[in-house]
Amino acid sequence: MLLSQDVARMAKRLELVLLSQSGGISFKELCRRFRYSRKTGYKWLGRYRREGAAGLLDRSRKPHTIKRRVALAIEQEIVQMRLQHPAWGARKIRRRLQDGSGRAVPACSTLTAIFHRHGLIDLLKAGGRKDWQRFEHPVPNSLWQMDFKGAVTTLAGPAHPLTILDDCSRFNLCLFALPNQKTATVQKALTETFRRWGLPDVLLVDNGSPWGSDAEHPYTPLGVWILRLGVGVSHSRPYHPQTLGKDERFHRTLKQELLNDRQWQSLQQFQEALERWQRVYNFERPHEALGLEVPAVRYQPSLRSFPETLPPIEYPAEAAVRKVQAGGEFFFRGATFKVSKAFRGYPIGILPTLAEGVFEVLFCQQRIAKIDLRVNSKKCYLCLRHICYP
Repeated sequence: MLLSQDVARMAKRLELVLLSQSGGISFKELCRRFRYSRKTGYKWLGRYRREGAAGLLDRSRKPHTIKRRVALAIEQEIVQMRLQHPAWGARKIRRRLQDGSGRAVPACSTLTAIFHRHGLIDLLKAGGRKDWQRFEHPVPNSLWQMDFKGAVTTLAGPAHPLTILDDCSRFNLCLFALPNQKTATVQKALTETFRRWGLPDVLLVDNGSPWGSDAEHPYTPLGVWILRLGVGVSHSRPYHPQTLGKDERFHRTLKQELLNDRQWQSLQQFQEALERWQRVYNFERPHEALGLEVPAVRYQPSLRSFPETLPPIEYPAEAAVRKVQAGGEFFFRGATFKVSKAFRGYPIGILPTLAEGVFEVLFCQQRIAKIDLRVNSKKCYLCLRHICYP
């Protein structure tokens, strides 16, 4: 029986070799993010190609050859998989039984009949809900959705699961049980995520702490740090959770498959449970929105690596550069304007538009506000940029 540390090591090696097949990013860079030398990375890749997942086990703990067990009757396999994943329906289980088996598998209706026969369907919960119409970005890492799942109680105190989902592939990039939702705590978790997977083009978040206080004050120190990395920050429509629909749906799956009817002694024990479930979700669980493929099939790490040193802030030559004061104000054309205090001490760029008297206020690559001198030279209108779906 493998210990939890052995399982985690093997899962990490499996992620490395599976993601190396997606292309796009060099194997050298992938090894660096997983903190392996190239020699070690190629060792695991070679073993996987020769022996499959068994080759990723430590040699001292497993024999060189593993005798396969005699297969059980197909009905017993179906029942066992349903017991292991009680939230999976017939389509998911049938797909898992088909993968790599080369054998005929009963139809979904037959699997459902088996579930009924063995009392594996809760008639009070059967049916589910209709999904909203889906929209997705065309390539991985163009948009990540980020949010907190509601606090989970452990015997050692509350835990706050931070989740990040890639919009294109539904690949879960971050699933950390945090002790709180403070800026420093979240920034540390994001740093670890960015180091592993690289940077997205845009992060979509809601209007709550720590990435925004409300719709009119969307920028916080955490958001400013994200913008400094060259990542755009987009806020969902207020009181409209469907904008973050994929992450919200991920939370529902997490609740159904892991959180319901369970308790944990400590934050560490809860985190270990999250990591085990995350590996199943990314690499084993068929996803109906992906044609019953697993998210890892669609995902590949970002080509944009995390910069250990923040890049300098630069603006176009035609932009007027101003420094934001302690109260969040800056001066332009003899008037005082105000943006979020989160930008205090930083330079911002003021760029003219095609409209006379209208200027865009930039921080790094993102427009954070608009000045319209034709309306009121003393007032700054925040431009709240949302993801707009057709």
